Amino acid sequence: MQTPLLLVALLMNALHAADLRLGMIGLDTSHVTAFTEILHNPSAKGHVPGARVVAGFKGGSPDIPSSWSRVEGYTRELEGKHGVRMHDTLESLCKDVDAVLVESVDGRPHLVQAKAAIAAGKPLYIDKPMAGSLKDAVEIFRLAEAARVPVFTASSLRFASNTLAARAGAVGKVLRAQTSSPAEREPHHPDLFWYGIHGVESLFTVMGPGCIAVRRSTNDTGAIKVEGRWTGGRTGIYVEAKGYSGFAEGTAGTMPVGSYDGYAPLVAEIVKFFRTRKPPVESRETLEILAFMEAADESARRSGAEVTLAEMLARAGAF
Repeated sequence: MQTPLLLVALLMNALHAADLRLGMIGLDTSHVTAFTEILHNPSAKGHVPGARVVAGFKGGSPDIPSSWSRVEGYTRELEGKHGVRMHDTLESLCKDVDAVLVESVDGRPHLVQAKAAIAAGKPLYIDKPMAGSLKDAVEIFRLAEAARVPVFTASSLRFASNTLAARAGAVGKVLRAQTSSPAEREPHHPDLFWYGIHGVESLFTVMGPGCIAVRRSTNDTGAIKVEGRWTGGRTGIYVEAKGYSGFAEGTAGTMPVGSYDGYAPLVAEIVKFFRTRKPPVESRETLEILAFMEAADESARRSGAEVTLAEMLARAGAF
């Protein structure tokens, strides 16, 4: 006899047969319910049509309280409100969907989780942080390229309207930029991987790839400050702060950047990517972002000395 939850799932799937069928791996972050609401609810702010979450794999990390304490609550909401079917294995989930979102809040299991999607040939979005280390991220991209499976990762901050405008040339060529975001730490990850990545991603969205080296220090309030040296004598700075903000100085003026515009712009890019199989962010830029953050930690260990991204990338096997 079919359970009520299964009947709900079957009915929803029948009503939306033309939509992409998505699977979520790792149900321990608010992103899973927020993204699903944007996809499923036509009345939601920034509703994105054309895809539905039909499958889930709980995941969860026993050594991170903010992970294991949230899995069951988010699972119940996905099952009860959205009719998402739970799977016991990654392989089973991948067989049941058109594309996969790795959502585990912990970056360490992302390599194993990505391997399952890549082996199944499914387009793959990986939520921040892409992995628990630059080395794991390099391996994910290597495996994906070998299997010709498209993959990308990005913070929602990348798709803020003012940040994208600066990248598109609203102030001419950007010569100097500074972005800020919270930087809550998690002991199993490099310092900026856990939350500082949001501001770092804003910085790279504005500056583009081409960062050569970084120096890490603390400002007058004790917050992390990382100054990056880009090609062409340009400068990009990340500063830990309570909110999301920043500015870009270019050849044609100055403008604010680094705002948070919600999840909808990111969700729209994810669905577009799943349909076109064309990543909106190149792997080179993503690896630079991760190398920037690992180099910041290395700079701190070296008492603020400059550390090159090339050193971090070579250490991770990117060359």
